[in-house]
Amino acid sequence: MIKDTPQETDFKAGFIAIVGAPNAGKSTLLNTVLGQKISITSKKPQTTRDRILGVVERPGAQIIFVDTPGIHRAHSLLNKKIVDQALSAVDDVDAVLLMIDVTSKDTESEALIIEQLQKRNKAVVLALNKIDLVKSNEILPLIARYASLHEFKAVIPVSAKTGDQTEKLLAEVQRCLPPGQRLFPKDTLTDVSQRFIAGEMIREKVFRLTGMEIPYSIAVTVDAFKETPRLTEIHATIHVDRDSQKGIIIGKGGQMLKQIGAKARMDIQRMTGTKVMLKLFVRVTKNWSRDERIMKEFGY
Repeated sequence: MIKDTPQETDFKAGFIAIVGAPNAGKSTLLNTVLGQKISITSKKPQTTRDRILGVVERPGAQIIFVDTPGIHRAHSLLNKKIVDQALSAVDDVDAVLLMIDVTSKDTESEALIIEQLQKRNKAVVLALNKIDLVKSNEILPLIARYASLHEFKAVIPVSAKTGDQTEKLLAEVQRCLPPGQRLFPKDTLTDVSQRFIAGEMIREKVFRLTGMEIPYSIAVTVDAFKETPRLTEIHATIHVDRDSQKGIIIGKGGQMLKQIGAKARMDIQRMTGTKVMLKLFVRVTKNWSRDERIMKEFGY
């Protein structure tokens, strides 16, 4: 970690894990408070597979958010590893931001997360997300209901999508930080590379454009990432489990793959500020999501 000089007095800095059930809005919140997209989103659960850092600079504080995959009762090898990664993040941070989707019926995952938090001596701020989708007279009963489940430092209703109440949420999170100097240089947004984010943006488009079963069977590897001041050239491979999935990703006449590439290219160009030449390949890597060796090769 790089510390700035000269030292600032009364400064606070630390790590905050954003945890929650799948689709609670964790990545949306992170992108909103950063003012830039670094974590991918979709309406399908378990879009996020990796821990991603987002650094928020505030007067007198630096908040380093750790966006984590959704926590749920996992059964497959891949999902178990993803959930283990999310829970291990809780052990490594100074405090926790728990996000709950107030429109969700996934009480099992919520109970599992609160059970795990009760085993750990961490300050927890609760964000009740998607309040833009509930009636105003329902908000106070929701706060009372969830406040009874755990000793939260604060319970804040928010809308990650619109940004409503996120400033109040950041202020509450900041109170949980320990005193200390800046842990990242002032202009840092994240610790992950543009190469990594590009791969995630491609994976996001697969999640958004294909049917329910396909996204969970794919992984994306970035095989080449060459940058010049005017052009970024990227070669990436979409790995699937089975031959039949390859045809779905490519689509009739290659149309699905072209659509994935076009939408991913637009996002990557916004990120890099350059023109992007994106070449996508589809490869069958049989049963990759059940093979521990291959999962490690893919970064899981």
